[in-house]
Amino acid sequence: MENLQAIKQRFGIIGNDLHLNRAIEKAIRVAPTDISVLVTGESGVGKENIPKIIHSLSHRKHAKYIAVNCGAIPEGTIDSELFGHEKGAFTGATATRKGYFEVADGGTIFLDEVGELPLTTQVRLLRVLENGEFIKVGSSQVQKTNVRIVAATNVHMHDAIAKEKFREDLYYRLSTIEINLPPLRERNDDIHLLFRKFAADFAQKYRMPTIRLDENAVRMLSNYRFPGNIRQLRNIAEQISVVEEDRLITSEKLIQYLPNNKRNLPAVIGGKTSDSDFANERDIMYKILFDMRNDINDLKKLTLDLMQNGNSEQVQEANHGLIERIYQEETIKPEVSNVEVVQIPQSSTNNNFDFAETIEEDESLSLQDKEIEMIKKSLEKNSGKRKLAAKELGISERTLYRKIKQYDL
Repeated sequence: MENLQAIKQRFGIIGNDLHLNRAIEKAIRVAPTDISVLVTGESGVGKENIPKIIHSLSHRKHAKYIAVNCGAIPEGTIDSELFGHEKGAFTGATATRKGYFEVADGGTIFLDEVGELPLTTQVRLLRVLENGEFIKVGSSQVQKTNVRIVAATNVHMHDAIAKEKFREDLYYRLSTIEINLPPLRERNDDIHLLFRKFAADFAQKYRMPTIRLDENAVRMLSNYRFPGNIRQLRNIAEQISVVEEDRLITSEKLIQYLPNNKRNLPAVIGGKTSDSDFANERDIMYKILFDMRNDINDLKKLTLDLMQNGNSEQVQEANHGLIERIYQEETIKPEVSNVEVVQIPQSSTNNNFDFAETIEEDESLSLQDKEIEMIKKSLEKNSGKRKLAAKELGISERTLYRKIKQYDL
């Protein structure tokens, strides 16, 4: 049995991360058996290497190894691809065809993106796993096959089961042994090693000197989140190798190749939020709502002061910060334009004043309706006596009269 380092060198696996090493060791241990294996991990982490390791170390290594990308085969033809079909089974079936399970008899089939399989195909696959039997499309004859199935997926299987997109019984048959590969952002020490390997490969491929990163660029690369994992890192190394003339890459140049330059920020993994000192989206939303509530309360206080004391210097001084924010449109501008703030004149006869003609186009109708409703209720409560109604509303009798005439009350 080959050791860990020999296997990594044989299959071109770079890195010394503990979780990566454990995944490879697990594959080495289960390889001699015929146990079904499910490889999980994000897209681009290198899941395709695990089934190759398992097949090469098994007693089936001299038989067929077939890799099938389940997500790339149309739903209407995937049963035919996997299990074969009889002549005339459907339009275009001009001859009998063998499926992958028949061709790979005695060997290994790698079902990549198995979470994308249609439910009808999942039923057929379950039968193969249970008793090694399958039926060609358009046939009634049961055939036997002796294949080992290694599957892989980047789908959260428990979520797919809960949404009834994947059969629970099939999941437990596939995942007798489950091997999880860590994302690249959890392998910070391996990122620069991988980059150097890719840089050397592309230097040889394009016959040019190898690119190198300075200290700051190495630090930036190691802290980048890499949503595309190893596949994205390889793509970045190739871009830089081809485009940059200077072979020493600084952080200023590197940042141009890192989309959005998102560092290792809190992420939702497996439906659960990772521990972090940063607030998650819900906390941020709550904070915005609380800030909005406080702003509304401040506006209410300012309005009440203006109603009671008029637009005096004392009121303006006490609410200087709020008034300044309003004019800067920082608190009441949730993507609403055309907001007009009108200076409220101080009454020369008393401390009451006319309502400010502050209009937000999207909300003017609802505000007007509320105002009409308040005036109506106050008039009804005070038996139509305008003086008492005006006092209750906190406005002058003259303003109330104008509103009654304006709204034809």
